[in-house]
Amino acid sequence: MNRALAAIFVIIFNILIIPAFSENTPDNEPPQPSYPVMIGKHVLFEVPKTTKELNPKKRAFVISERLTKLADNHLVYFDNISTKDYSEPISLVLADNEFLFAILSEDAEYAGLTRHELAEQLSEKVKNTVKQYRKERHIKEIIKGVVLFVIETLLLIGVLFFTRRLYRKIITRVDEWVAAKKEFLESQALDLVRIDKISFLLLAMLKTIWFLIVLGFFYIYIQVGLGFFPWTQAIANKLLGFVLQPVTTIARAFLGQVPNLFFLAVISVITTYILKLMRLFFTGIEDGEIKFKKFYPEWAQPTHGVCRIMIIAFALVVAFPYIPGSNSLAFKGISIFFGVLLSLGSSTAVANILAGYMIIYRRVFSVGDRIKINDIIGDVIETRLQVIHLRTLKNEDLSVPNSLIVNSQVLNYSSLANKHGLILHTTVSIGYDTPWRQVHAMLLEAADKIDGIMKRPAPFILQKSLDDFYITYELNVYTNDPRKMGSIYSSLHQQILDVFNENSVQIMSPHYINDKPGPVIVPKDQWFAPPSKAPVT
Repeated sequence: MNRALAAIFVIIFNILIIPAFSENTPDNEPPQPSYPVMIGKHVLFEVPKTTKELNPKKRAFVISERLTKLADNHLVYFDNISTKDYSEPISLVLADNEFLFAILSEDAEYAGLTRHELAEQLSEKVKNTVKQYRKERHIKEIIKGVVLFVIETLLLIGVLFFTRRLYRKIITRVDEWVAAKKEFLESQALDLVRIDKISFLLLAMLKTIWFLIVLGFFYIYIQVGLGFFPWTQAIANKLLGFVLQPVTTIARAFLGQVPNLFFLAVISVITTYILKLMRLFFTGIEDGEIKFKKFYPEWAQPTHGVCRIMIIAFALVVAFPYIPGSNSLAFKGISIFFGVLLSLGSSTAVANILAGYMIIYRRVFSVGDRIKINDIIGDVIETRLQVIHLRTLKNEDLSVPNSLIVNSQVLNYSSLANKHGLILHTTVSIGYDTPWRQVHAMLLEAADKIDGIMKRPAPFILQKSLDDFYITYELNVYTNDPRKMGSIYSSLHQQILDVFNENSVQIMSPHYINDKPGPVIVPKDQWFAPPSKAPVT
């Protein structure tokens, strides 16, 4: 136990007492019996010349400086003053767990008291003196702080006004320089670097610098302003540490990653210019300036997209080990999380994208073609990687997923229409009592009266079947405009009705049951009769 107490005493003595004293006096003044310990203008107690090893003047100065500093710190509460006694030869006086000073046995002997009694007496005196000291400084510091804060605010307004004007002048000069150099830079850049991008980059840099400068001014304003008032001085002192610590950490991390960042910058620049050159190459293919055998112009942009993704993916694979923090567990966890989300939520999207590329490279249809998907007929107005947009016959905008198209039968009315013509056909049923040659002639006559069908190749008729009560004839005509299918069919049916009625030939479609006394036709003199005078059959 005695050895433990002795060890504690040696540690406390070396940490708290010896640094505060020195054998060398700062001047050549003659030694005095004691030196005062003061807070401001208030004398707390005197430090006597008790031992030959300790310098009382230096000891009094260090204690006074420590007490004054703690008294100015309003976060330290002197109402909680406590003492700690040790068997030999020291007692410690603490305020809110902050060390104030030490009392030696020699000090107690000089005062004629025990160390505990002297510590209690001095603790009460320190408490009352600090209260008086803070009370005296309170009003003065507030007035002084308010005046300095107002001055600082006016200075901040002036500095911000000046820097704002300077910022606007710089922006104006940059705009003038860009306008003067625009034609020259664009002619020299060969469309690889556009002047509007350079202008945007310069303005973004200037705005960033301006924002950082203003932020710095406000930070200085807040820190200095908090230092004007006693109760915020401790916060002001800590505020600098709050900013410097993360900035220092970031700066050290940045300096440590400079080689990696340089490598990433090189990879980024190389990748960017490869993508620009590749875009120019595929644009030339799309415009017909660059031609390859069996490589169609409509394949240019989809192939460009695939190559772009592959180049970016390759660049990311090369750059990934050099990304700061790529080896950390947090980075790996985030990567796994996004990978899981992508795999779970994008199965349909990926299927549609792959189907979109399959449709493009199979050349199933092009924009403007009239197609039929299952029971849907429409004109292709836009193709995307996941869907195509159709305008139906009723002028409706219909989005069809690409995966549905790949798994369905697609009928393209337009792909051969310009070269060979699209065959439109319709059927009529005529009785056996009408010669088939006459039926052929009437059908060809009806087709000849229609606009929008091709004369070459000529229309033709097929006899599809010999049924129980009638013969089924099929009229086939050619058109090179699939978009007029509806109107051609309507006109064709109208002309067939007119020609057969004019020749008193009954059409036995769609169902025929038995013969009537006369043919079921509309006489020519009643073709244009109004509804009220229409014949009743």
